[in-house]
Amino acid sequence: MCKKIFNFLGFFCLILQISGCVAFWRPNAGRVDTSAALKPLAPYNGPKARVIIADFQVQAAKATSEIPVALREMLMATLIGTNRFSIIASDKGQDPKNADLIISASVIEFEPQGSGGRGGIGGGGGVASGAFGGLLGTSLNKARITLDIRIIDMVLSETIAESRLTGQAIDYFNNSNAGLPIVDVPLGKGLSVYAYSPMEKAVRICISETARYIATSIPEKYYKY
Repeated sequence: MCKKIFNFLGFFCLILQISGCVAFWRPNAGRVDTSAALKPLAPYNGPKARVIIADFQVQAAKATSEIPVALREMLMATLIGTNRFSIIASDKGQDPKNADLIISASVIEFEPQGSGGRGGIGGGGGVASGAFGGLLGTSLNKARITLDIRIIDMVLSETIAESRLTGQAIDYFNNSNAGLPIVDVPLGKGLSVYAYSPMEKAVRICISETARYIATSIPEKYYKY
């Protein structure tokens, strides 16, 4: 009997190690995978760069038509909050020629729930199905969003910087509210359904990292207004 119990416990520990679910034992645990986004930009009170934020394009199958609009609004609000940019918006009567740079973005990955589900780890059953499959499968939720960003000189029509930026978050409980927002701007229509979920964390991480990338990649000569 003791041997059976020992083997049972050993098998259970092996499942936890393989699945990366050691943090399962911490209620309300949430882990953000992109630690660089936790470092805020230094305060800034100098001249600003004038930029246009183009409409976001969508290449991710799970992103609805409202998602790129909400992401663009979040990025604009975040950039304004850095005190480094004047956002030129042609739809408000401003002349686009007043901007030196245009920032374009494509949503190439939008995965609200990349793993988990009632079928076991990864939603596929296997060794974790049965007694532990439902327990572990419903508790693991991994979200991910990736943006392709380009910064273009409008006069020269040249790309001065481009990068692929990802936000990823893991929660072990669906009702977890752990982890403060990285950027405190509204989620907007289309993203509000992900409030207090790993996807919200992933989005905020990605927007924060995108704003940092833009601010640090634009040469000093563009900050002149």
